[in-house]
Amino acid sequence: MSEYLSLRYASFITESNIEHMPPDAVDYGKMLLASTLASAALGSTLDSSKLIRSLELSRGGASESSAWFGKWEHLPVVASARLNALMSDAAASDDSDLRNIVHSGTQACAAAMAVGEARGASGAEIVEAIIVGYEIAGNINTAMIGGLQRKGFHGCVVATFAAAAAAARLLNLSRDAAAHALSLAATSMGGLHAAAATSLAREYHAGNAAMMGVYSAQAAGLGYEAELGTFEMKRGFFETLGGEHDASAVIDQLGSKWSILTELGIKMVPGGSPFHAVAEAAALAAREGELDVTDIHHISFTLPDYPFPGPKNPTDLIGIAHSPFYFAAAGAADQDYSWPHAFPEKISDPRIRSLFDRVTRVDYDVPDKNLYKSGAIVKIETNDGRVIERSIRFPKGAAVRGIEWDQVESKYRALMPYGGANVDAIDRSFQLIRGLTALDDIKVLVDTLNNE
Repeated sequence: MSEYLSLRYASFITESNIEHMPPDAVDYGKMLLASTLASAALGSTLDSSKLIRSLELSRGGASESSAWFGKWEHLPVVASARLNALMSDAAASDDSDLRNIVHSGTQACAAAMAVGEARGASGAEIVEAIIVGYEIAGNINTAMIGGLQRKGFHGCVVATFAAAAAAARLLNLSRDAAAHALSLAATSMGGLHAAAATSLAREYHAGNAAMMGVYSAQAAGLGYEAELGTFEMKRGFFETLGGEHDASAVIDQLGSKWSILTELGIKMVPGGSPFHAVAEAAALAAREGELDVTDIHHISFTLPDYPFPGPKNPTDLIGIAHSPFYFAAAGAADQDYSWPHAFPEKISDPRIRSLFDRVTRVDYDVPDKNLYKSGAIVKIETNDGRVIERSIRFPKGAAVRGIEWDQVESKYRALMPYGGANVDAIDRSFQLIRGLTALDDIKVLVDTLNNE
C-alpha cells in the first residue's frame, strides 16, 4: 500500500525551507500577514469579535500570546488564534482562495502569530509557517474542487489545515506528529456553508478553524495520535466531503506548484472576493459612459465561475459581503468601490439602493470561461439606448494579476486605525512586515503594533 496522505503532507510541513520557496511566494506570505492584521483591525470593532473576546477573557488561562488590538490582552495560544482569526474574517476583508472562497491565509497567519509569539519565533520562521500552512490547505482544496460548498460544507473545513500545518511547523513537530496533527484537524472541524452566508456563523467558523488547527498540533506534539489514513480511508475526509480530483495525484504538486502564486486573492476592497470584479467592471463602464444613477436603465452581470446568487437587497455588512447586486449597484453609482462601501452610510445610500431593482444576474456558458478566476462581465444599458460592457478576469489583489506592495499598504493604512494603532505604529509595523524575514523575534512586531 502507498504511504498515507497525512504522512506525505507532513513531509512537506517538516522539510520545507524558506530559502527554497519562490521569492514571490515569500513576498505574498508577508503581504498576507499585513492584510490579515488590517482586516482584524476593522473586525475588532464588530459585535461578534467583542463577544468572543469577552468569552475568552472570562475563561482566562495561561498568558502566552496576544489578542490583537483593544488592550492587547495575553491569552492561551489557542484562544488568541481563535479570536484573531475571527476578527480578521468578521470584517469580510481578509484573503480568499479564488476557486471557492477558502480563507486559508487568515488561519495560517493567526496560528503562526499566536504560536510564534509564544515561542519567540523569528520573522522568517513566521513567514515560512504561513506559506507552509497556505500550501497544505491549498493542496487539499485542489483535491476537493467539485465538493465542499456544493455539498453544503463551509470553506473553514479546509482552512483549518492551514492553522494545523503552520502550528506544527512552529512547534517543530516530527513528521509523524505533524501527520497526526492533520488527521486530528480533519476529524475536528465542521461548518455549514448556508449558515455562514446569512449570519455571524461566518466568522465563528473562521475562529473555530484556527483554534482547532492549533489545538490539533498541540495535542499531536504531546503524543496524541489519530488515524493516519483519515484522508483516504472509506468514509474518511475526502470521501465524505467529496471532490472530483485524485488527492494522491494532486499531492505531488506540493513544492512544485504553489497555490499562493495561482489561487491567492488578497482583498483590496471589502466583501466576498467572487464579486469584487463585478464592482470593478461596473465602475469602469459607468466611468466610460460618464453615467449618473439617473442615466442607468439596467445593469446585468455574469459570474463565469461562481454559481451562488447572494441576496438582492442587503442591509448590513453580512448581506453586502455576499451580494453581487450590491457590488454592481455601488460600483456603477459611485464609479468606484472601496473601503467606505463596507459601512452603513454607503450600504443605506439611496442612490445605490435605487439601482437594486435595475440589476439582474444573467447566467450563460461563457465561451472562454476557463480564463476567468473570480471574474465578472457587466453590461450597463442607458436610458438613451447606449450599451456599455466591461469584463474583469481577475479581481484586484489576485496573485495571477500580480499583487503590489503599494496596494497592500493602502489597505493597511486605511484599516489599521480602526484597531487603535497610531500613525507611527502603522508606519513602523508596515516596514517591519515588509522586512519580516530579517526580524529576529516576532515580538518586536507585536510590541510595535501595541504602541510599546
